[in-house]
Amino acid sequence: MTSQQPIGPLDATRVPRYAGPATFARLPRTDELTRTDVAVVGVPFDSGVSYRPGARFGPAHIRAASKLLRPYHPPLDVEPFAVQQVADAGDIAVNPFDISEAITVIERASDELRDGGTKLITLGGDHTIALPLLRSLHRDHGPIAVLHFDAHLDTWDTYFGAPFTHGTPFRRASEEGLLHPEHCLHVGIRGPLYASTDLTDDRVLGFQVIGTDDVQLDGLPAVIERMRARLGDAPVYVSVDIDVLDPAHAPGTGTPEAGGMTSRELLHCLRNLVGVNVIGADIVEVAPAYDHAEITGIAAAHIAYELVSVLAARP
Repeated sequence: MTSQQPIGPLDATRVPRYAGPATFARLPRTDELTRTDVAVVGVPFDSGVSYRPGARFGPAHIRAASKLLRPYHPPLDVEPFAVQQVADAGDIAVNPFDISEAITVIERASDELRDGGTKLITLGGDHTIALPLLRSLHRDHGPIAVLHFDAHLDTWDTYFGAPFTHGTPFRRASEEGLLHPEHCLHVGIRGPLYASTDLTDDRVLGFQVIGTDDVQLDGLPAVIERMRARLGDAPVYVSVDIDVLDPAHAPGTGTPEAGGMTSRELLHCLRNLVGVNVIGADIVEVAPAYDHAEITGIAAAHIAYELVSVLAARP
Protein backbone atom coordinates (compact mmCIF):
# COMPACT_ATOMS: atom_id res chain seq x y z
CA MET A 1 0.00 0.00 0.00
CA THR A 2 1.16 3.51 -0.68
CA SER A 3 2.57 5.62 2.18
CA GLN A 4 1.08 8.81 0.76
CA GLN A 5 -2.58 9.69 1.12
CA PRO A 6 -4.29 8.14 -1.92
CA ILE A 7 -6.22 10.33 -4.31
CA GLY A 8 -9.69 8.88 -4.69
CA PRO A 9 -12.65 9.42 -7.00
CA LEU A 10 -14.30 12.80 -7.42
CA ASP A 11 -16.65 13.72 -4.59
CA ALA A 12 -20.16 12.92 -5.86
CA THR A 13 -21.64 15.56 -3.55
CA ARG A 14 -19.71 18.21 -5.46
CA VAL A 15 -19.48 16.82 -8.99
CA PRO A 16 -22.51 14.84 -10.24
CA ARG A 17 -21.76 11.22 -11.07
CA TYR A 18 -22.73 11.71 -14.69
CA ALA A 19 -20.05 14.40 -15.01
CA GLY A 20 -16.31 14.37 -14.52
CA PRO A 21 -13.58 12.29 -16.16
CA ALA A 22 -14.37 9.14 -18.15
CA THR A 23 -12.01 7.04 -16.05
CA PHE A 24 -12.98 3.98 -14.04
CA ALA A 25 -15.01 5.16 -11.02
CA ARG A 26 -13.89 8.72 -11.92
CA LEU A 27 -10.47 7.96 -10.47
CA PRO A 28 -7.27 9.82 -11.39
CA ARG A 29 -5.15 8.63 -14.29
CA THR A 30 -1.86 6.89 -13.68
CA ASP A 31 -0.01 9.67 -15.54
CA GLU A 32 -1.27 12.13 -12.92
CA LEU A 33 0.40 10.19 -10.08
CA THR A 34 3.88 9.20 -9.00
CA ARG A 35 2.82 5.76 -7.73
CA THR A 36 -0.12 3.40 -8.26
CA ASP A 37 -0.95 0.35 -6.14
CA VAL A 38 -3.76 -0.89 -8.38
CA ALA A 39 -4.20 0.11 -12.02
CA VAL A 40 -7.37 -0.44 -14.00
CA VAL A 41 -6.37 -0.87 -17.63
CA GLY A 42 -8.43 -1.53 -20.75
CA VAL A 43 -7.58 -3.85 -23.63
CA PRO A 44 -10.07 -3.07 -26.43
CA PHE A 45 -9.37 -6.21 -28.44
CA ASP A 46 -11.84 -8.79 -29.75
CA SER A 47 -10.16 -10.35 -32.77
CA GLY A 48 -10.10 -13.74 -31.03
CA VAL A 49 -13.86 -14.22 -30.77
CA SER A 50 -15.63 -17.20 -32.33
CA TYR A 51 -19.20 -15.88 -32.35
CA ARG A 52 -20.53 -12.34 -31.78
CA PRO A 53 -17.93 -9.52 -31.94
CA GLY A 54 -18.00 -6.24 -30.04
CA ALA A 55 -15.98 -6.77 -26.85
CA ARG A 56 -13.43 -4.25 -28.13
CA PHE A 57 -15.90 -1.64 -26.87
CA GLY A 58 -16.08 -3.27 -23.43
CA PRO A 59 -13.54 -1.12 -21.53
CA ALA A 60 -15.33 2.15 -22.37
CA HIS A 61 -18.71 0.62 -21.52
CA ILE A 62 -17.51 -0.64 -18.14
CA ARG A 63 -15.95 2.72 -17.32
CA ALA A 64 -19.20 4.50 -18.19
CA ALA A 65 -21.16 2.15 -15.94
CA SER A 66 -18.67 2.62 -13.07
CA LYS A 67 -19.62 6.24 -12.44
CA LEU A 68 -22.17 5.17 -9.82
CA LEU A 69 -19.66 3.30 -7.65
CA ARG A 70 -19.21 4.68 -4.16
CA PRO A 71 -16.12 4.78 -1.94
CA TYR A 72 -17.19 2.52 0.97
CA HIS A 73 -17.71 -1.26 0.77
CA PRO A 74 -20.04 -2.25 3.67
CA PRO A 75 -19.71 -6.09 3.65
CA LEU A 76 -15.90 -5.88 3.71
CA ASP A 77 -15.86 -2.72 5.87
CA VAL A 78 -13.21 -1.13 3.67
CA GLU A 79 -12.72 2.05 1.66
CA PRO A 80 -10.79 0.58 -1.26
CA PHE A 81 -9.80 3.93 -2.76
CA ALA A 82 -8.63 5.35 0.58
CA VAL A 83 -6.20 2.64 1.70
CA GLN A 84 -4.51 2.06 -1.66
CA GLN A 85 -3.87 4.23 -4.68
CA VAL A 86 -6.14 3.05 -7.48
CA ALA A 87 -5.91 4.74 -10.86
CA ASP A 88 -6.96 4.33 -14.47
CA ALA A 89 -4.12 3.44 -16.84
CA GLY A 90 -6.14 4.01 -20.00
CA ASP A 91 -6.16 1.46 -22.82
CA ILE A 92 -3.44 -0.71 -24.32
CA ALA A 93 -3.54 -0.07 -28.07
CA VAL A 94 -3.17 -3.37 -29.91
CA ASN A 95 -3.27 -4.50 -33.53
CA PRO A 96 -6.80 -5.71 -34.37
CA PHE A 97 -5.57 -7.58 -37.47
CA ASP A 98 -2.71 -9.64 -35.99
CA ILE A 99 -3.51 -11.71 -32.90
CA SER A 100 0.10 -12.79 -32.29
CA GLU A 101 1.33 -9.21 -32.39
CA ALA A 102 -1.50 -8.11 -30.11
CA ILE A 103 -0.55 -10.79 -27.58
CA THR A 104 3.06 -9.60 -27.59
CA VAL A 105 2.04 -5.96 -27.08
CA ILE A 106 -0.28 -6.86 -24.17
CA GLU A 107 2.44 -8.88 -22.47
CA ARG A 108 4.99 -6.05 -22.75
CA ALA A 109 2.48 -3.46 -21.58
CA SER A 110 1.66 -5.61 -18.56
CA ASP A 111 5.35 -5.81 -17.67
CA GLU A 112 5.64 -2.03 -17.86
CA LEU A 113 2.47 -1.27 -15.92
CA ARG A 114 3.34 -3.73 -13.16
CA ASP A 115 6.87 -2.41 -12.74
CA GLY A 116 7.24 -1.31 -9.12
CA GLY A 117 4.59 -3.68 -7.76
CA THR A 118 1.39 -2.30 -9.28
CA LYS A 119 -1.41 -4.86 -9.56
CA LEU A 120 -3.61 -4.84 -12.65
CA ILE A 121 -7.35 -5.13 -13.00
CA THR A 122 -7.76 -5.52 -16.76
CA LEU A 123 -10.95 -4.70 -18.65
CA GLY A 124 -11.38 -6.63 -21.90
CA GLY A 125 -11.70 -7.23 -24.65
CA ASP A 126 -12.10 -10.93 -25.32
CA HIS A 127 -10.59 -13.77 -23.32
CA THR A 128 -7.55 -14.09 -25.58
CA ILE A 129 -5.95 -11.36 -23.47
CA ALA A 130 -5.62 -13.64 -20.43
CA LEU A 131 -2.68 -15.54 -21.98
CA PRO A 132 -0.25 -12.60 -22.32
CA LEU A 133 -1.25 -11.31 -18.89
CA LEU A 134 -0.44 -14.71 -17.36
CA ARG A 135 2.87 -14.83 -19.22
CA SER A 136 3.81 -11.48 -17.72
CA LEU A 137 2.78 -12.45 -14.19
CA HIS A 138 4.54 -15.82 -14.36
CA ARG A 139 7.93 -14.12 -14.64
CA ASP A 140 7.45 -12.62 -11.19
CA HIS A 141 5.32 -15.22 -9.43
CA GLY A 142 6.09 -18.57 -10.98
CA PRO A 143 3.23 -21.08 -11.47
CA ILE A 144 -0.14 -19.38 -11.02
CA ALA A 145 -3.49 -20.63 -9.76
CA VAL A 146 -6.19 -19.45 -12.16
CA LEU A 147 -9.64 -18.89 -10.67
CA HIS A 148 -11.76 -18.79 -13.79
CA PHE A 149 -15.40 -17.70 -13.72
CA ASP A 150 -16.97 -18.58 -17.07
CA ALA A 151 -19.71 -20.49 -18.83
CA HIS A 152 -17.01 -22.13 -20.96
CA LEU A 153 -13.80 -24.01 -20.22
CA ASP A 154 -11.57 -21.98 -22.57
CA THR A 155 -9.17 -24.91 -22.69
CA TRP A 156 -9.92 -25.93 -26.27
CA ASP A 157 -7.02 -26.57 -28.61
CA THR A 158 -7.89 -24.52 -31.66
CA TYR A 159 -10.53 -22.94 -33.84
CA PHE A 160 -9.97 -23.21 -37.62
CA GLY A 161 -6.36 -24.11 -36.92
CA ALA A 162 -5.69 -20.89 -34.99
CA PRO A 163 -3.83 -21.50 -31.71
CA PHE A 164 -4.71 -18.18 -30.06
CA THR A 165 -8.41 -17.37 -29.63
CA HIS A 166 -10.77 -16.56 -26.79
CA GLY A 167 -11.44 -20.29 -26.36
CA THR A 168 -7.80 -21.38 -26.00
CA PRO A 169 -5.97 -19.15 -23.47
CA PHE A 170 -5.87 -21.58 -20.56
CA ARG A 171 -4.80 -24.57 -22.69
CA ARG A 172 -1.88 -22.53 -24.03
CA ALA A 173 -1.09 -21.27 -20.52
CA SER A 174 -1.06 -24.82 -19.13
CA GLU A 175 1.08 -26.11 -22.00
CA GLU A 176 3.57 -23.28 -21.44
CA GLY A 177 3.91 -24.18 -17.75
CA LEU A 178 2.39 -20.92 -16.53
CA LEU A 179 -0.22 -22.57 -14.30
CA HIS A 180 -0.14 -24.42 -10.99
CA PRO A 181 -2.01 -27.62 -11.90
CA GLU A 182 -2.95 -28.40 -8.29
CA HIS A 183 -4.74 -25.10 -7.72
CA CYS A 184 -6.65 -24.07 -10.87
CA LEU A 185 -10.44 -23.94 -10.87
CA HIS A 186 -13.33 -23.12 -13.19
CA VAL A 187 -16.56 -21.80 -11.64
CA GLY A 188 -19.89 -21.42 -13.44
CA ILE A 189 -19.34 -23.90 -16.28
CA ARG A 190 -22.51 -24.98 -18.06
CA GLY A 191 -24.07 -25.71 -21.42
CA PRO A 192 -23.22 -28.08 -24.27
CA LEU A 193 -19.66 -29.07 -25.15
CA TYR A 194 -18.09 -30.27 -28.39
CA ALA A 195 -17.33 -33.71 -26.91
CA SER A 196 -17.01 -35.57 -23.61
CA THR A 197 -13.25 -35.43 -24.06
CA ASP A 198 -13.39 -31.66 -23.44
CA LEU A 199 -13.80 -32.40 -19.73
CA THR A 200 -11.12 -35.08 -19.54
CA ASP A 201 -8.67 -32.89 -21.46
CA ASP A 202 -9.47 -30.05 -19.07
CA ARG A 203 -8.58 -32.20 -16.05
CA VAL A 204 -5.27 -33.17 -17.62
CA LEU A 205 -4.48 -29.47 -18.07
CA GLY A 206 -4.86 -28.96 -14.30
CA PHE A 207 -8.39 -27.67 -13.75
CA GLN A 208 -11.23 -28.70 -11.50
CA VAL A 209 -14.78 -27.63 -12.30
CA ILE A 210 -17.59 -26.17 -10.20
CA GLY A 211 -20.60 -26.00 -12.47
CA THR A 212 -23.77 -24.01 -12.07
CA ASP A 213 -25.56 -27.19 -10.99
CA ASP A 214 -23.12 -27.35 -8.07
CA VAL A 215 -23.97 -23.75 -7.18
CA GLN A 216 -27.67 -24.61 -7.31
CA LEU A 217 -27.56 -27.93 -5.43
CA ASP A 218 -24.74 -27.37 -2.92
CA GLY A 219 -25.19 -23.66 -2.24
CA LEU A 220 -22.72 -20.80 -2.10
CA PRO A 221 -21.12 -21.69 1.27
CA ALA A 222 -20.03 -25.08 -0.08
CA VAL A 223 -18.83 -23.53 -3.35
CA ILE A 224 -16.77 -20.95 -1.50
CA GLU A 225 -15.28 -23.62 0.76
CA ARG A 226 -14.23 -25.67 -2.27
CA MET A 227 -12.90 -22.56 -4.00
CA ARG A 228 -10.70 -21.47 -1.13
CA ALA A 229 -9.47 -25.01 -0.47
CA ARG A 230 -8.48 -25.43 -4.10
CA LEU A 231 -6.64 -22.10 -4.29
CA GLY A 232 -4.74 -22.56 -1.04
CA ASP A 233 -1.81 -20.18 -0.63
CA ALA A 234 -0.84 -20.11 -4.30
CA PRO A 235 -0.60 -16.82 -6.22
CA VAL A 236 -4.06 -16.42 -7.75
CA TYR A 237 -5.13 -14.80 -11.00
CA VAL A 238 -8.88 -14.16 -11.18
CA SER A 239 -10.33 -14.24 -14.68
CA VAL A 240 -14.01 -13.32 -15.03
CA ASP A 241 -15.77 -13.88 -18.33
CA ILE A 242 -19.00 -11.91 -17.98
CA ASP A 243 -20.91 -14.79 -19.59
CA VAL A 244 -20.52 -16.68 -16.31
CA LEU A 245 -23.63 -14.70 -15.45
CA ASP A 246 -27.01 -15.74 -16.78
CA PRO A 247 -28.06 -13.70 -19.84
CA ALA A 248 -30.73 -12.14 -17.61
CA HIS A 249 -27.89 -10.55 -15.63
CA ALA A 250 -25.45 -10.03 -18.53
CA PRO A 251 -27.07 -9.95 -21.96
CA GLY A 252 -24.21 -7.91 -23.44
CA THR A 253 -21.76 -10.65 -24.28
CA GLY A 254 -20.63 -12.59 -27.32
CA THR A 255 -21.36 -16.22 -26.34
CA PRO A 256 -24.31 -16.23 -23.90
CA GLU A 257 -25.43 -19.47 -22.24
CA ALA A 258 -28.69 -20.00 -20.35
CA GLY A 259 -28.65 -21.13 -16.73
CA GLY A 260 -25.83 -18.97 -15.38
CA MET A 261 -24.98 -17.46 -12.02
CA THR A 262 -26.73 -14.37 -10.73
CA SER A 263 -24.72 -11.22 -10.25
CA ARG A 264 -25.33 -11.51 -6.50
CA GLU A 265 -23.84 -15.03 -6.42
CA LEU A 266 -20.76 -13.97 -8.36
CA LEU A 267 -20.12 -10.87 -6.26
CA HIS A 268 -20.46 -12.95 -3.09
CA CYS A 269 -17.88 -15.45 -4.35
CA LEU A 270 -15.44 -12.67 -5.19
CA ARG A 271 -15.97 -11.03 -1.81
CA ASN A 272 -14.82 -14.24 -0.17
CA LEU A 273 -11.37 -13.99 -1.73
CA VAL A 274 -10.19 -11.74 1.11
CA GLY A 275 -6.98 -13.30 2.44
CA VAL A 276 -6.23 -15.11 -0.83
CA ASN A 277 -3.01 -14.09 -2.60
CA VAL A 278 -4.66 -12.35 -5.56
CA ILE A 279 -1.96 -11.07 -7.94
CA GLY A 280 -4.16 -9.73 -10.74
CA ALA A 281 -7.50 -10.07 -12.50
CA ASP A 282 -9.45 -9.47 -15.66
CA ILE A 283 -13.09 -8.91 -16.61
CA VAL A 284 -13.66 -9.86 -20.25
CA GLU A 285 -16.22 -10.44 -23.01
CA VAL A 286 -18.45 -7.41 -22.28
CA ALA A 287 -19.99 -6.56 -25.66
CA PRO A 288 -22.11 -3.40 -25.25
CA ALA A 289 -23.94 -3.70 -28.58
CA TYR A 290 -25.97 -6.53 -27.05
CA ASP A 291 -26.48 -4.86 -23.67
CA HIS A 292 -29.72 -3.39 -22.36
CA ALA A 293 -29.94 -0.46 -19.93
CA GLU A 294 -26.26 -0.99 -19.02
CA ILE A 295 -27.13 -4.25 -17.20
CA THR A 296 -23.92 -5.95 -18.29
CA GLY A 297 -21.74 -2.88 -17.88
CA ILE A 298 -23.04 -2.31 -14.36
CA ALA A 299 -22.36 -5.94 -13.43
CA ALA A 300 -18.82 -5.72 -14.83
CA ALA A 301 -18.12 -2.43 -13.02
CA HIS A 302 -19.22 -3.98 -9.73
CA ILE A 303 -17.07 -7.05 -10.38
CA ALA A 304 -14.05 -4.76 -10.82
CA TYR A 305 -15.02 -2.90 -7.63
CA GLU A 306 -15.22 -6.17 -5.69
CA LEU A 307 -11.76 -7.14 -6.90
CA VAL A 308 -10.29 -3.75 -5.99
CA SER A 309 -11.92 -4.05 -2.57
CA VAL A 310 -10.52 -7.56 -2.03
CA LEU A 311 -7.04 -6.18 -2.73
CA ALA A 312 -7.65 -3.46 -0.14
CA ALA A 313 -9.19 -5.60 2.60
CA ARG A 314 -7.18 -7.42 5.21
CA PRO A 315 -8.39 -10.66 6.83
